[in-house]
Amino acid sequence: MRVLLLGANGFIGRFVADRLLADPAVHLTALGRGDDADVRFDLASGSPGALTRFLDAVHPGVVVNCAGATRGGARDLIRQNAVAVATVCEALRRSGCGARLVQVGCASEYGPSQPGSSTAEDAVPRPGGPYGVSKLAATELVLGSGLDAVVLRVFSPVGPGTPAGSPLGRLAEAMRRAMQAGDGELKLSGLGVQRDFVDVRDVARAVHAASLSAAQGVVNIGTGRAIRLRDAAAVLARVAGYAGNLHELDAPHGMSQRPMIGAPRTEGTIADQLASAPYPYPDGCGPWQQADVRTARDRLGWRPRINLEESLADIWMEAACRI
Repeated sequence: MRVLLLGANGFIGRFVADRLLADPAVHLTALGRGDDADVRFDLASGSPGALTRFLDAVHPGVVVNCAGATRGGARDLIRQNAVAVATVCEALRRSGCGARLVQVGCASEYGPSQPGSSTAEDAVPRPGGPYGVSKLAATELVLGSGLDAVVLRVFSPVGPGTPAGSPLGRLAEAMRRAMQAGDGELKLSGLGVQRDFVDVRDVARAVHAASLSAAQGVVNIGTGRAIRLRDAAAVLARVAGYAGNLHELDAPHGMSQRPMIGAPRTEGTIADQLASAPYPYPDGCGPWQQADVRTARDRLGWRPRINLEESLADIWMEAACRI
């Protein structure tokens, strides 16, 4: 099976590439903007015609799209996440390869959820920020393309390579700094947020399964269990061997907590730091999000295997290398 992977150098894409390369039946070609891609191509600025010619030459059976941006202004997010997907869909429609499309989406497309609830694929999306809007636009383009396509809505991916700007990435970095400085107290904020953390290696397994399946539409990829950041912080402290106290900074009355984990050592009050956040929750998902993962089980035969403690241990191993 020939597979064309878009975004092989990203957090999720790297593990998808490893998973696909481990399958002896897969012949993998990576397309991207980096020098280490098999073929260099910018989806956000390249033409559908040029991509069509490449598809006709390679003739993949599956196209996996892990490309996109998670940070930046609204215009750049739309260009990287929606315009790029429009290019992919148009090229696939023009091509004679007949490839199946596996699009990696995200839980930010749903927006805030009712605390205690599990979000199923039929939930009405209400993204709470430009990132979620741009990813939802990409999903709608895929679903309306008429292609053989599935969108995997990944909840909160974690594990080795977790971006430093993510909640758990910031948490590990704050703990690393505290241990390096010998601080007996680590001041943290925004720990009331609850997210469905799924290991990136399990996400890669889901992408592989989706490539081989006939599933179409939207499929949630998560664990089905929301974890409070406060509890994740306690697990990380145990994994790291941090014996200090974890002191949670509560948001002032009437203000939303800023979900930045480590208390910065800069001038200014906590209120100033909170007020500087453009959105109360950068992912636009509010204080709670938990996936309903029955569709992934039933249609992909997929279940998560790696628990959060193992994911956190791998995150900490990378952070500890910088001590």
